Formats: sequence, C-alpha cells, structure tokens
Amino acid sequence: MERDTADTGAGPVTVWRGIPEGAERRAAELYWDAFGRKLGPALNPPDKAVSFLAAHLNADRAVCAFLDGRLVGLAGYQLGGRALTGGSAAAVLRAYGHLRGLHRLLLLALFERQPAPGQLVMDGIAVDAGVRGRGVGSLLIEEVAAVAAEGDCREIRLDVIDTNPRARALYERRGFTAVRTEHMPWLRGLMGFGAVTTMHRPVGANGRRGWSTP
Repeated sequence: MERDTADTGAGPVTVWRGIPEGAERRAAELYWDAFGRKLGPALNPPDKAVSFLAAHLNADRAVCAFLDGRLVGLAGYQLGGRALTGGSAAAVLRAYGHLRGLHRLLLLALFERQPAPGQLVMDGIAVDAGVRGRGVGSLLIEEVAAVAAEGDCREIRLDVIDTNPRARALYERRGFTAVRTEHMPWLRGLMGFGAVTTMHRPVGANGRRGWSTP
C-alpha cells in the first residue's frame, strides 16, 4: 500500500508497506549493510547471511522506501508475534549445520526483544548510503508510527547500540526518548558494541506528531 512521498533532492521517494515479491534479496542486502557488524558473529559469512535473511523475511512486517523503482530503505517491526527477520532454530541449524549452528542460536538469542502489551517494537532501519541524510529514515519511522496507531498500540519501542550515534540522533529527532541503557562490555570484542539503549515514543491518535522531513 502506497502511503507517502517526499523529494530527497535526487527525486521523489515513495513509501510502501510490505516488501514486494522479488525484492527480498535487495531488502536483505540493505539490512545486512546496516546490521552486518552486529549480526556477523551469528550469521557470517556475509553471502550466506544475506541468503538466509532473504529466505526468512516476513515481508508484511516492513515498510519500504523506493526511489525510481529501486528499494532504497526499509524499516522492520514486530507486531502480533511476528517480526521482519524470521527463521526458526531448525532453519538456522539446517543452514549452518548442528555443530556451528548451536552457538549461532545462542548469539541470536541476545537480540530477541518481546514487546510488552500495547507496544510495537521496531526491528531496525536500513537506508541506502546514497540517500542517507535526505529524510528517508524519517519517512520510514512515521509510516511505522501509522502502523502502530492502526494496531491500537500505545507506544513504539526500539533498541539502539552505543556504536550507532547517528541512528540515536535520528530517533531523538523523531520523538523517541531513552528509558534505560544496558551495559554489556563483555560483548564489545565479540559483537562490536558494549551497551544497548532502549527508547520509547508514544503513539498519537493518528500515529504522527506534526512531522516533516529534514
């Protein structure tokens, strides 16, 4: 479903709900580009990781941004027990083998976040490097907010790692506030980050809060 458009300076960007059939690989590539450093210890090597992600995306748990017909951004969310990134424990073991798959499952468990009643949990934003800083992330966030409002959610929750200050700054501009930070210094050498901050944003009646793209 088409919802919004904005001119980024490179042309109009259109935001749609869902990942269109045939765009799964491109969506997985964008997701990996944004989160590969964090997910690498669990899903490397990169080619295999992208293939695994593409095969197990829940296409209806994303909003996507397109420029000239090309997917240039997406934001995933968890709602109704389903998130953008799927793949059961059995699927991980099939893809990576039982010996190598078990420790990968333990690492993936570190990223599991269950929403509280009335929450929509965002599953990350990924924007093509060529259009970053042009308002695409803001468009995606506001479309997720509209989804949350239509789902009668009272707030949106997300987690941001300490090595991604640019993402945190975007979230703060879009109305998110930090509610707690978990310090995990033992993960820095393994996962590349040592703290995770949880942020919340209340959902208004229409999901939007007088937003405009930068």
